[in-house]
Amino acid sequence: MIGHLDHIVYPAMSRRVDYEGELGIVIGRRTKGVSTAQADTCILGYTCFNDVTARDLQQKDKQWTRAKGFDTFAPLGPWIETDIDPTCLTLETFLNGERRQSSNTSHLIFSPRYLVRFISEIMTLYPGDVIATGTPSGIGPMEGGDTVEVVIEGIGRLVNVLATSP
Repeated sequence: MIGHLDHIVYPAMSRRVDYEGELGIVIGRRTKGVSTAQADTCILGYTCFNDVTARDLQQKDKQWTRAKGFDTFAPLGPWIETDIDPTCLTLETFLNGERRQSSNTSHLIFSPRYLVRFISEIMTLYPGDVIATGTPSGIGPMEGGDTVEVVIEGIGRLVNVLATSP
């Protein structure tokens, strides 16, 4: 993970690195096997998240571990908003000032509460864990020097620069 204004590093083994603006759920306490109704008591808050992906490696590997696992590939911030209803927030992603993604969290396939319940059935979540909720249409490639901004209504603006291209 990296924070607001940190640089995303373009891995030399990739030829295409994409942005994916998402809502991030930040876990606030140890969570295991909670119901959807209990999920709110386990969530510290919400943040902007960029689920950076080496798209060419994802297609080559046929799974996501390497493509999403590089150092610096999980920018989040600029802070955690602890007092917000996440169910109807505008989410936009800008590349070099041009809007590329625009949606609303009301269109998420799975609500944040559902995701916490579902994931906590499989594994224990700990304070500080972050769940990325999924991205709307409009993902696309970045080049070295590009600035990407993930903006979520009521939360803020996460800004990062892609440092270098191979």
